[in-house]
Amino acid sequence: MTDFVFAPQRQPSVAVTGSEARFPLRRIFCVGRNYAEHAREMGHDPDREPPFFFDKPIDTIAEEGDAIPYPPATADLHHEGELVVALGKGGVDIPESEALDCVWGYAAGIDLTRRDVQAEAKKKGRPWTMAKGFDFSAVCGPVHPVAEVGHLDKGTLRLAVNGEERQNGDLAQMIWSVPEVISYLSGLVELKPGDLIYTGTPAGVSALERGDTCVVEIDGLAPLSISIG
Repeated sequence: MTDFVFAPQRQPSVAVTGSEARFPLRRIFCVGRNYAEHAREMGHDPDREPPFFFDKPIDTIAEEGDAIPYPPATADLHHEGELVVALGKGGVDIPESEALDCVWGYAAGIDLTRRDVQAEAKKKGRPWTMAKGFDFSAVCGPVHPVAEVGHLDKGTLRLAVNGEERQNGDLAQMIWSVPEVISYLSGLVELKPGDLIYTGTPAGVSALERGDTCVVEIDGLAPLSISIG
């Protein structure tokens, strides 16, 4: 038995629909600018360039029903509603034709972003880490096993704030599909069970205020609701 100088942190995990078991987390990857209209609203060319990725620490996870503290060091907290892919298998250089075999399930998610911090980092050519990887910034709903919902390559993704629709897109509008994302990412790092991939957000990202309720709905999945404390 291994001795530690202090007790290790509890294993981060997220809920699984219809089960008391939970999905353990290893890493959280996020795809940047994977919807053309969102790329345009952020001032970028949406042509099909290779996908790029950033990470969120696994202890930034937040779940359905959580009251999310408004984070420090920002006056411009943005929502980004996303489809989350949960991997049950991994590998290196996974062929696109085999990529979906790695998917254990899907969930609705929200990538919370300190947009003003991100803009300042971009302007200075610095990393986005503190804009994307702050506490409670990776919101994930319960994971639906593939056996329950099948593979999701189309369907509406909606996000509403206080009942007002802010984002409305379709999963079929992703520039890089789920199998393409998994295959490309596995050429950069080894993927393993427990990895989550946030697959990008459609147009309509905007600011959240204290007291707001934010709800993401994706066809075929349980809705995800959080409040901003």
